[in-house]
Amino acid sequence: HEQVWEDGRWVRGTIDYHAPDGTLRGTKTLDFSADPYVPLYEYTLPDQDYAEGITAIDTNGIQLTKTSDGKQQVETIDRRDPVTGDSGFHNFLLDHFDVLMDRQTVAFTFIAAGNLDSYKFRARRIQDTQFEGATAVQFKVEANSLLRLVAPDLTVVYDPQSRRLLEYRGPSNVIDPQTGKVYDARIAYYSQPPQPGPATLPPLE
Repeated sequence: HEQVWEDGRWVRGTIDYHAPDGTLRGTKTLDFSADPYVPLYEYTLPDQDYAEGITAIDTNGIQLTKTSDGKQQVETIDRRDPVTGDSGFHNFLLDHFDVLMDRQTVAFTFIAAGNLDSYKFRARRIQDTQFEGATAVQFKVEANSLLRLVAPDLTVVYDPQSRRLLEYRGPSNVIDPQTGKVYDARIAYYSQPPQPGPATLPPLE
């Protein structure tokens, strides 16, 4: 991860995705200049001939692209505020942190460029947990429609004081080449980063 912050806001960045043996599998570039919650981005997995992204944003529409098996698709969807997409989801939660801490439900539209579509979602606080021996808050994010009967939900864990993201559990955007489906991921930001290469995470607390 490489993040650029200006005046306390995440404005752009890059992410590299590596296999356990160190092989570079994919890259993503992010640009929040058009919207703090919906980044312009390009995500590529060259070894699978796959790419997706958000290429244009205005007050009326959002343009999405997807390339798979050599075929590119472009779709412009209506903007339905409040809206977020990809890594802008983190910024959105931070700006609604107090509301979530009060155990109010926050509804929003989430853009899934990989599906060339958007969906209704909601976030809410669930039971607190522990992270590295300290109390942490958990927010559950799930579809805000009957889609939640089949769509996977996700959980994010934050430090309630610093509002630092501590852990993410849910679907990733990295495709398993064996199944063609995205991996389920657990991403934990421990105070002591793991050594490079394959590692075993501590058990869930």
